[in-house]
Amino acid sequence: MSDEPLVLGIETSCDETGVGIVRGQTLLVDTVASSVEEHARFGGVVPEVASRAHLEAMVPTIERACREAGVRLRDLDAISVTSGPGLAGALLVGVASAKALALALGKPIYGVNHLASHVAVDIVEHGPLPEPTMAMLVSGGHSSLLLVPDVTNDVRSLGSTMDDAAGEAFDKVARVLGLPFPGGPHVDRAAREGNRIAIDFPRGLTTGRDMERHRFDFSFSGLKTAVARWVETRQRAGEAVPVADVAASFQEAVVDVLTRKALLACKEHDVDHLLIGGGVAANSRLRALAEERCAKAGVTLRVPRPGLCTDNGAMVAALGAQMVAKGRLPSDLGLPTDSSMPVTLVQA
Repeated sequence: MSDEPLVLGIETSCDETGVGIVRGQTLLVDTVASSVEEHARFGGVVPEVASRAHLEAMVPTIERACREAGVRLRDLDAISVTSGPGLAGALLVGVASAKALALALGKPIYGVNHLASHVAVDIVEHGPLPEPTMAMLVSGGHSSLLLVPDVTNDVRSLGSTMDDAAGEAFDKVARVLGLPFPGGPHVDRAAREGNRIAIDFPRGLTTGRDMERHRFDFSFSGLKTAVARWVETRQRAGEAVPVADVAASFQEAVVDVLTRKALLACKEHDVDHLLIGGGVAANSRLRALAEERCAKAGVTLRVPRPGLCTDNGAMVAALGAQMVAKGRLPSDLGLPTDSSMPVTLVQA
């Protein structure tokens, strides 16, 4: 029998019901039940639909995870669950389920931060995190730069999105271009056939006074608006919209800002490891440009495989396992959900 903690993680912050099981730093299983198709016709996630989908998927997903991992619930050492940030109703389903399991099994429960979990998941793929690590999280709801001395209790925010997060901008631009939801993969795919320097779209918060006031913050609302106006102008003139070129030029503007600020943060904080996580970390151009710029700067790049970048239970289990291994006290059984939990609060 292994002495490493066996932890089941539950993730329900948005539209995917994720259940993962981790033993120490080894991922045993990562199961996901997604409701994305139910939201596609609305062009975005509908909170009430997501909550109902979590209710329907929770028990079958837990059972499937245990079956595929060859694990019995009574063998677990702890339950870990996302307690924030995220959609309020969706979080409640996950936390209530985790509480029921913890109470029935007599196991400790760890209510953990969704964003810190995105950092911790890389441990199951690339091993222990250097301390400190610089982490850039980019998703539909978050664009954050974090200094991480210890993912279990010390995560420091250097900057974040001031309006649209990167993933949100991808979704909105996809809609403008007539591409399906979720927009990220479709924009990425279209961009591969386009010219990324065809259109000079703006880079938000990267010049003069903005760099003094918002050195590590992000803003993609102006970029999204610039794309919409460019497309509208072409359409009014009766001209065809070069979808591939628009997608490539927009994508380049996003990843240019993300990687530029991330490497600047590494330099100014003397950190030689950069971790990129979150759904947008699956973007092929972001990965390529980050790899290129990190190599030039002498910074080691860590990016989980695409399946671990999107929301999943493995990341929650990974952080929970680290909590147990480092002797962190469990959460109270009455732990709350917090839809706007700050990233600096790793555990509820």
